[in-house]
Amino acid sequence: MHEKEKDLISAFLRGEVDRRGMLKGLGAMGVTAGAAGTLLNMMSTRAMAADFDWKKHSGKTVKLLLNKHPYADAMIANLQSFKDLTGIDVKYDVFPEDVYFDKVTAALSSGSTEYDAFMTGAYMTWTYGPAGWITDLKEWINDPEKTNPNYAWDDFLPGVKNSCAWNGQPGGALGSDDAKQWCIPWAFEQNNITYNKAMFDKAGVSVPKNLDDMISVAAKLQKDVGGIYGIGVRGSRSWATIHPGFLSAYSNFNEKDLNVTDGKLSAAMGTAGSKAFHAKWVQMIQESGPKDWSTYTWYQVGTDLGAGASAMIFDADCLGYFMNGGDNKMAGQLSYAAFTANPDATASTPNIWIWSLAMSNFSKDKDATWYFLQWATGPEHAIFGATKMDFVDPVRQSVWKDEAFRTKLDKYPGYVDMFDASAAGASIKFTPQPLFFDVTTEWAATLQKMVAKEVPVDEGLDQLVESIDRQLKEAGLG
Repeated sequence: MHEKEKDLISAFLRGEVDRRGMLKGLGAMGVTAGAAGTLLNMMSTRAMAADFDWKKHSGKTVKLLLNKHPYADAMIANLQSFKDLTGIDVKYDVFPEDVYFDKVTAALSSGSTEYDAFMTGAYMTWTYGPAGWITDLKEWINDPEKTNPNYAWDDFLPGVKNSCAWNGQPGGALGSDDAKQWCIPWAFEQNNITYNKAMFDKAGVSVPKNLDDMISVAAKLQKDVGGIYGIGVRGSRSWATIHPGFLSAYSNFNEKDLNVTDGKLSAAMGTAGSKAFHAKWVQMIQESGPKDWSTYTWYQVGTDLGAGASAMIFDADCLGYFMNGGDNKMAGQLSYAAFTANPDATASTPNIWIWSLAMSNFSKDKDATWYFLQWATGPEHAIFGATKMDFVDPVRQSVWKDEAFRTKLDKYPGYVDMFDASAAGASIKFTPQPLFFDVTTEWAATLQKMVAKEVPVDEGLDQLVESIDRQLKEAGLG
């Protein structure tokens, strides 16, 4: 490497030149984009090693339990950088999502020492943390002997970082001063609209402005386009039906899942506002959803959009991202928009899913494991994943400011604007408590009954509230 190339990359690492300027300068020196990436990785590794003893645990091995996902693929693709930096070897097992969380629960509940770290959602830590299965990572984050000075903990999006921290008290506020950092956010998903622009143009409709508008737009799309249904949302009997579009819209109307009063929990779905919201959501699905909506998971919602079977989805933005590429029939034809369900709200406030990394409390070498966690969630790997792979919703503010990343998203119309409009209000809207999966699964089952016209909305919600309150009291939470 020539000195001019080194100087330019060093200026970038010091923040004196942005990524676009660095790549443009290297290009003028005859360095290809691929070679530039290699040089940058090499110098980033050297710069990181200069400020911190990354070799302290050289010769050790950590083992990971991973869900099959593009975010895991991005990490695996960059794993050699970690091995070169630290001398730590990394082993891993990867399982598809339909069995993954069962694998995690089996390993943790048995006290297995096989895995040191694993992928998780923040919701799962509401069970894992109080059970003593995972480690509070504040001890490592706050120790300058164990955490490199360039880790930039304050660079994480506040709403995302706080959503991964909980004090373990049912109903306790996420991100409170006494919260434990049960996991480190890795990449996340906001819930907004992905839509087929050609279908919208054919029907002569615009992106929905609020929930009432979404209901009418979805119905017009289904009527005027022909051979498609208007909107895709999840409907299976699972917690995963409640957390994406449904809760994002519900919470935008300032409705809650649970009330917290003097440390006691009670169901909050029986308000007049909640009943009005549910009635509209049910109407939307009955009029413009898929015929077999009650079977719909993330997979069906996404593949229908990618195949041109639906006109829009109200779900994870990254799901829409993946459907706009690959061999999907609608690749290159999808657009994105933030969605504010409540006409009186000032902005989109999406509920979020956060793929995170956690440390097993049964790890045989927590310090070496933390070296991996801080690298995998650090700014250097985040930039690699965002610009070179499909790490599409990074959790670091600096990555969202990176011009190369934002330029990469130009072929996904509206994606960056959607993020910018929603990021400030993006957080987990659920009340943290150990019966989370029981409550949300029963909620989804009640929705199914409403949509199938087995029970009126008001009556169904009254029954749901009664059931949840009984369960909370039996568990000593209500």
